[in-house]
Amino acid sequence: MAKNKLAKFADMATYDNVFQYTFETLQGNGFPLKGKWNEHFGNNNPVVLELGCGKGEYTVGLARKYPDKNFIGIDIKGARMWKGATEALEEELTNVAFLRTHIELIGYFFAENEVSEIWITFPDPQMKKVNKRLTSTRFMREYSRIMKENGLIHLKSDSPFLYTYTREMIRENELELLHDTDDLYHSGMEDEILEIRTFYEQQWLSRGLSIKYLRFICPKKEEWREPDIEIEKDPYRSFGRDARV
Repeated sequence: MAKNKLAKFADMATYDNVFQYTFETLQGNGFPLKGKWNEHFGNNNPVVLELGCGKGEYTVGLARKYPDKNFIGIDIKGARMWKGATEALEEELTNVAFLRTHIELIGYFFAENEVSEIWITFPDPQMKKVNKRLTSTRFMREYSRIMKENGLIHLKSDSPFLYTYTREMIRENELELLHDTDDLYHSGMEDEILEIRTFYEQQWLSRGLSIKYLRFICPKKEEWREPDIEIEKDPYRSFGRDARV
């Protein structure tokens, strides 16, 4: 029988690869590893984030493939995160950590130039609220501050809406787009990283939905422009996301 939420939260309170800080603590004392994540990992390897990591499939999967990089999964839902954190401990993956927080607070946890790559895997497209989209200019500004010069951002999504919006955001801000496909698994892209599939991704594929993928450069800049475009909303309802209206 699967553990209940309270048991999972109790487990994670003892895990040395999970960090949980209240907003009040951050405001009062800050985060002790900000700018010093290399001390936790014991090396100076590149730091890679998975935003909205859910059960941590990508975080752990990438860590298995790339022991020369450090991976941090970020999500607010600790009960889901427990799975990845537990697997990482059981497999003794020392290049994995998890951070339980709202992504809006990411600047409290990472210093300027501390992050090399960001993966955004199957986020809610937030069709009604642009400032909540994880590829909106609000978030891009935050990523730009904590990422190294010309850091990489990867987006995998089932959502035609978010895919279209992100492409337009890239175009409007003249970002360098490295890879672009609206049907990843029929695109001919031979990339073993992209073969890692999350729980939600398997469900999308089983429903016959195509997977979109964008890889682009995040430059150092303060001025970001929102695209002015009308985008057709996704025509399906799923996993608690807002339906098309």
